[in-house]
Amino acid sequence: MFRHLALSHISAGFIAVLVGFTSSAAIVFQAAQAAGATPAQISSWLLALGIGMFLTSGLLSLRYRAPILTAWSTPGAALLITGLAGYDIHEATGVFLFFGLLTLISGLTGWVERLSSLIPMPIASAMLAGVLLRFGLDVFTALQQAPGMVGLMFLCYLLGRRFFPRYTMLIVLGAGLAWAALSGTIQTQTMTLSLARPEFVVPHFNLLALISVGIPLFIVTMTSQNLPGIAVLKAHGYHPPLSPIITATGVTTLVLAPFGGFTYNLAAITAAICMGDEAGDKPEQRYLAAVSAAFFYLLTGLFGAAVVVFFAAIPEALILAVAGLALLGTIGSGLQAALQDKHERDAALITFLVTASGMVLWGVGSAFWGLVAGILASRILNHARTT
Repeated sequence: MFRHLALSHISAGFIAVLVGFTSSAAIVFQAAQAAGATPAQISSWLLALGIGMFLTSGLLSLRYRAPILTAWSTPGAALLITGLAGYDIHEATGVFLFFGLLTLISGLTGWVERLSSLIPMPIASAMLAGVLLRFGLDVFTALQQAPGMVGLMFLCYLLGRRFFPRYTMLIVLGAGLAWAALSGTIQTQTMTLSLARPEFVVPHFNLLALISVGIPLFIVTMTSQNLPGIAVLKAHGYHPPLSPIITATGVTTLVLAPFGGFTYNLAAITAAICMGDEAGDKPEQRYLAAVSAAFFYLLTGLFGAAVVVFFAAIPEALILAVAGLALLGTIGSGLQAALQDKHERDAALITFLVTASGMVLWGVGSAFWGLVAGILASRILNHARTT
């Protein structure tokens, strides 16, 4: 493994964790506070999440030689902010264990694998492009906020793609951090290094909480995280066995839920960073980007409080630019694969538009509805064509 490990793998892994952590760590904090967690317990949440994502991302990627990146459920954390109102931390822990059990059952029964087989490749690629479109647009939104810094990063991206394609994103990130540091926009005065400690919480099982919070948490995570994560893998040509992967995330949740590991699932957006051309010129070796991300996950867990302060100190425009530029190639590849088959072109376009719209129906996000609309359109249009 270390013989093939390249700087591009490490860079992609770091950027994936950087983007994932900065985009949703605040939501996890709010979810923990909604559950009534103490500061020590919030630190334990970050530790448990970091260790769980380290184990699942690292071991699964090494086992199947594919960039399998896991994450916490951001939509699930958002649901917990309101759903856990009126319940204490012990009842919340019971909900997390119930979620882990449902995930484990879904993996062991194999129904996720059967469901994913219904997604045609152009539909998966279109959904991927639709999910990532906002990040590409955010580059130019960030250009309005910080024209000097983002303009330099964009120029470095173009020059890097032309002369140093394997190190493009490392150059872009370095240029952005250097500009921010020289301009004084990175503020780390309050950062202190301290190791997080695990805090065990005895679970209490409240039937109403299990039904009203646990089941919606499972549905939201499956539809908004795992299904898009599966589609991202398929769109990049990776086909690991899904049932063992989902089973592993369920087992990890059951083990770490008492310490704050509320959900583990397949990542989609950050996983795409570990699958693009910038993650290495050999697709069969890009699993090393996910393995690198796993080690950065571990660091974020061990030094959770300091990492939060550091990431919060980085200008938002820099994060937006790094994420968008890292995903430009993936967006282009997704659109190309989505529209290549003329028989699936209309269905793929519908998938892309619905996904990119950001619509939410009954609490379920646009990625799921994009898949539903695309599969439905594909079945109707192709059936009409053959009859």
